[in-house]
Amino acid sequence: MIILDPDLEPDPATKMDSRKQNPARASESKAPIKKKNEIDLPTARTLSRYLKTAQEAVGLMGEVTVLLTTDEAIRGLNRRFRGKNKATDVLSFPAEDQPVSRSASQRVSKSASQQVSESADERVAGDLAISVTTALRQANEQGHPLWMEIKVLILHGLLHLAGFDHEVDDGKMARRELKLRAKLKLPQGLIERAENEAASQQASKSAGQRDSESASQRVSKSARRRKAVATKRRQI
Repeated sequence: MIILDPDLEPDPATKMDSRKQNPARASESKAPIKKKNEIDLPTARTLSRYLKTAQEAVGLMGEVTVLLTTDEAIRGLNRRFRGKNKATDVLSFPAEDQPVSRSASQRVSKSASQQVSESADERVAGDLAISVTTALRQANEQGHPLWMEIKVLILHGLLHLAGFDHEVDDGKMARRELKLRAKLKLPQGLIERAENEAASQQASKSAGQRDSESASQRVSKSARRRKAVATKRRQI
C-alpha cells in the first residue's frame, strides 16, 4: 500500500481557490511546466503495481506499506528508531516494528487510516519510509527521473525487509540487488553508489599521498644537492 504524506503536496482547496480567483489561468495550471526541484510524483496506482512486481522478484510475502514523506518526517523516524538525528533516503521496518503504519494512520486522511486498520489482520511483511525530498535530490544527481529513484529505494528497502543487510553480509545483498535491478531495469543502486564513492575517495586519497610523497622526495633531493654543493665548496 502506498501512502502519501500530506506535507508533500499543496492543499487541494488552496489550489481550487486559486483557480476560481483567476479563471483566465485555469487552463494553464492544468499542464504546468515542471521545474528541476519541483516534486512530480508518480501515481499511487503506478507505484503499487511496481511494489507488487518488486515484492515478487524479491520473494517477500505479505503486505508492505510505503510512506512517501519529507526529510523532516523521516529524520524524526530515523532519530526515534535508529538513534540517528539526520534525514535519509529510505528506512525499512520489519513487521514486528511497523512504525510507518502507526505514524501514517495519524497523519493521512481518515479513509487512508481506515485502510491501514482494515489491513492489520492480514499478514504484514513490514513498512518502508521514503523521503521524497532526498529522493528528488539523488535523482537529480544521478540524472534520472524521480519515479526511477523511488523505485530504486523501494527495491533496496524490500531487500532489507527480506532479511538482507549489506553492512554485515559480505556482499550478499549487493549481489542480490544487482541481479534484481537488471531484472527490473533499474539504474545503479544505493550499494553500488556507496562503493563507487568510497573507491573514488580512496583513489583521491592515494593520489594525494603520492603527490605528497613526490613533493617530499623532491624537497629531500634538492636538500641533498645543496648539501653536496656546500660540502664541495668547503673542500675547495
